[in-house]
Amino acid sequence: MARIGVLALQGAFREHRAALERLGAQVAEVRLAADLDGLHGLILPGGESTTMARLMTEYALWEPLRAFHARGGQLWGTCAGAILLSGEVQGAPPQFGRQDSLGLLDVTVQRNAFGRQIDSFTTGLDVRGLDGAFPAVFIRAPAFARVGEGVEVLAEYEGQAVAVRQGRVLATAFHPELTGDDRLHELFLQGCLTPA
Repeated sequence: MARIGVLALQGAFREHRAALERLGAQVAEVRLAADLDGLHGLILPGGESTTMARLMTEYALWEPLRAFHARGGQLWGTCAGAILLSGEVQGAPPQFGRQDSLGLLDVTVQRNAFGRQIDSFTTGLDVRGLDGAFPAVFIRAPAFARVGEGVEVLAEYEGQAVAVRQGRVLATAFHPELTGDDRLHELFLQGCLTPA
């Protein structure tokens, strides 16, 4: 059985936990480096990426998360979590300067690519590996403005990449945890149980 962590510093971690539990996974909320022990995978949820980055600094999680990935852990970032996984971040508020990220995904991510909170929307997306349209919820969503050579694009919206995968790192610009459709969580679980 897969044992999956959800980074529980801020954002939609409870919704991810519920989706994983519906699929029969063992789920742990991760707030400290020690919480990563024994996990097959980790989800970085949607929320507010600058706040999450600040809390990751406060809880000294940057290097433990990189080490978790280096020793074989699977990672999935949704919305803000996708921003935190990226190699380069564009569009951070000027008062924050350059936004920190884990640099585990060879993409440039553009924050708020689809507008502000008021511009939120849901649309059906064709996602590689899934049968039928997936109901993607976009809330202040980023887009992957540049995708590196080794990165597979799994879904696009209006010509922009919104779901990508590189090795053991999955990232979605939208919020699968808010839909009740657990197929992307199931896809992530399958990856966690497949030997690298």
